[in-house]
Amino acid sequence: MAVLHLTQANFQKEVLEADVPVLVDFWATWCGPCQMVGPVVAEIADEVTAAKICKVDVDKQPELARQYKDMS
Repeated sequence: MAVLHLTQANFQKEVLEADVPVLVDFWATWCGPCQMVGPVVAEIADEVTAAKICKVDVDKQPELARQYKDMS
């Protein structure tokens, strides 16, 4: 399954109302550790079928980052 990119518009449905476990990776293009973890998240998404694997770009979705206290 491909990584699902989350927005303020789909977060409620895809994460909070999901009927399967959900892994959410909050990331940024300028974040070195995020760039190192990105391929691992993609690999997990390819291998795991019993959960949703999702990403939130904190620069494009700052309200979600604030809401879930993703500060660094």
